[in-house]
Amino acid sequence: MIRHGLHVLLLCLPALPGCEMLSLTEGPGESAPTVVVSPSPHVPGLGLVRTGESFTGTTSWYSVRTNGGTRTASGEKLSDHEDTAAHRSLPFGTLIEVTNLANDRTVILRVNDRGPFTKGRVLDVSIGAAKKLDFHKNGITTCRVDVLQASETPPNGAVTSETESGE
Repeated sequence: MIRHGLHVLLLCLPALPGCEMLSLTEGPGESAPTVVVSPSPHVPGLGLVRTGESFTGTTSWYSVRTNGGTRTASGEKLSDHEDTAAHRSLPFGTLIEVTNLANDRTVILRVNDRGPFTKGRVLDVSIGAAKKLDFHKNGITTCRVDVLQASETPPNGAVTSETESGE
């Protein structure tokens, strides 16, 4: 049970700018995880890579006040300050890099909701993310969205440690 909660926490860590990425992996027959810690100044440093799936379109923001409810489709509490987004079909937990094409500002968000429900829009982001992308005053902008995934190999500069017994 504690391990499951830790994995959920670790999945959220890459979305936090300026934090470190901590990855725990268990192989067959291993009882203790291998720990990989790396700095996270930008996408490659997060241990994330672009999948090649990308789309561009109109992005809007939403907030607790404008949403009409306090829960997201994933069941999480909606927060104005989290780096989260709503997309019609990307799986919950998917990390995306969103770039405002009007000013080249970029933020990494986690999909935790469904939407947008307005015709012609491809993504809704939290108002906090809209502020980081600098379009909160306009309400909408055109963004490029790149889907991210964990890298197969540890990022450069990663430190790997094994269990105390050396197994």
